[in-house]
Amino acid sequence: MMSKPFCRKCLLDSLDEDEFIRSLKGYISSYPKDKRCSEEEYKRRLEICKECKQLSFGMCTLCGCYVELRALKINTFCPDSVDHWEI
Repeated sequence: MMSKPFCRKCLLDSLDEDEFIRSLKGYISSYPKDKRCSEEEYKRRLEICKECKQLSFGMCTLCGCYVELRALKINTFCPDSVDHWEI
C-alpha cells in the first residue's frame, strides 16, 4: 500500500506526525547527490545547528526551513550568519 504524498499546503494539525517525518526523511534521502554537500560537511553543519538558539523542533526560527534539508544543499548558508557554516 502506497502512502499518501506529503502536501506542502496542509497545516501541521491535519498531518500525521509519523507520516510527515517519514516523508521529510524520504525527501532528504532522495535529494540528488550532485546537489549535496559532503557527508562530513553535512554533519558539521548540523552540529553547528544543534547549538543554535534559533533551532526549534528541527526548524530554523529565522527562515522557517528544516535545518536537516537546508544543511544538505551545496550552496546554502546559515540565515543567522553566513559565517556560521564557513570552514
